[in-house]
Amino acid sequence: MIVYRDATPADGDALDAMAQAVWIETFAHSVSAQDAATYLAQAYGPSGQLIADLSSGAARFRLALADDRVVGYAKLNPPWLPDAEPGAMQLSQIYVTGDQHGAGVGKALLDWTIAAARDAGATALLLTVWEENHRAAAFYRKHGFEHVGDYAFAVGSQIDTDHIMRLAL
Repeated sequence: MIVYRDATPADGDALDAMAQAVWIETFAHSVSAQDAATYLAQAYGPSGQLIADLSSGAARFRLALADDRVVGYAKLNPPWLPDAEPGAMQLSQIYVTGDQHGAGVGKALLDWTIAAARDAGATALLLTVWEENHRAAAFYRKHGFEHVGDYAFAVGSQIDTDHIMRLAL
């Protein structure tokens, strides 16, 4: 059974380890080892952005747990995209472990994100998805998101193209 709850700073180490593992599994093949190491050092670990955002309250995190193991999370925050429309919020990540793909965890996390954004008075939900992550892009399109632009996302010295997707709330 999957249990869903808001994350607290005490969840930081387990959440961070899960997020790193999913990032490596999903994206590491597409960058050099040096660029992956640079990105991982910025995003994860004790000094990484995930722990900083969780500790500061700059973002809301929702966890999915199976037997007390983090198997998914969603991160909702004010938009960091340049030129984001007023009134929008941004879904920065939904990560789900491979053993939970297709089990409804991603959908449950997306439903929470949409409801939380609406409850906060947001008029739109924005997100970015790497152009080569076809599975994720299809998932978001299935749930009403539309591709509205592109964003240059740095992974170390490599610049990837992310699609900006939007859902009217």
